[in-house]
Amino acid sequence: MDRSIKIPPLYYPLWLLLKGMSLLPLSLLYLLSNVLYFLVYYIIGYRKKVVYNNLTNAFPEKSAEEIHQITKAFYKQFMDVVVETLRLHSMDAAEMKRRIIFTNQELLDDFVQQGKTVITMGSHSCNWEWVLSAGAVQFGFPAYGVYKPLNNPFFEAFMLMTRARLGARLIKMKDTLRDFAANRKIPRVVAMLSDQTPLKSEITFWTTFLHQDTPFYEGAEKLAKKFNYPVLFLNVERTKRGHYTLTFELLSDGKPQEPNAPEQPSITEAFARKLETAICRNPADYLWTHKRWKHKKPTATEIIQ
Repeated sequence: MDRSIKIPPLYYPLWLLLKGMSLLPLSLLYLLSNVLYFLVYYIIGYRKKVVYNNLTNAFPEKSAEEIHQITKAFYKQFMDVVVETLRLHSMDAAEMKRRIIFTNQELLDDFVQQGKTVITMGSHSCNWEWVLSAGAVQFGFPAYGVYKPLNNPFFEAFMLMTRARLGARLIKMKDTLRDFAANRKIPRVVAMLSDQTPLKSEITFWTTFLHQDTPFYEGAEKLAKKFNYPVLFLNVERTKRGHYTLTFELLSDGKPQEPNAPEQPSITEAFARKLETAICRNPADYLWTHKRWKHKKPTATEIIQ
């Protein structure tokens, strides 16, 4: 863990509380998850309207009852992710290896053994917080993750500790290009959560995703093409409570385009299609509380103006 990460003194009592809770086994933390589900879903109703609208628009073919059942299943797994992330603060490498299985790590290994950096494009599916730490304890080569800092100083420090304690290395989103340039010759994997909503001023790519016009960040694709890095889609599936399988799927081999060759397909588009398939397979495992479709695609007239 980076010893430079400091908890603000004002937050010591909260840190000690969360640290103590993180020492509990998941069997007990899941009891807390059950309580949180009841409170968040039935009492507080946290973002239920957002979740319902997102699911209704994403799955117009499903009945109101089906949407209702997916909504409840989502909140149950969301609370599991909360306590599993808390457990990560004290989890050891052996437990992580038991709970996360990479089904085809050889696809990643082959590229790294060739001396290449590999970009993985992941999403907020299942437990995204465990993925980078799982790679750090299993791969045998450096595992980096790009992240966006949190505004609250305590939770920023707490999450940095949590994410880095098993050996993962972190790159601030704004420093990504600088880091890639400085470490271009280091064989490693760099994980990017590529399903986040871009700022309106940064939107450069639109596609139809889950029946809706949807913008995506193109950062991973631009970096891959600039440095000729291979790109893998990371599919995460929950096998049972607290256990996940991770599978890599090739998006790009990183080879530069030959002169006069047909234009290579969009990596971002390929990511969107694979993510859409994964979400449709297990809708409740995706993160539905964010306003993913808050931006509207400009019309042709608006673009010209």
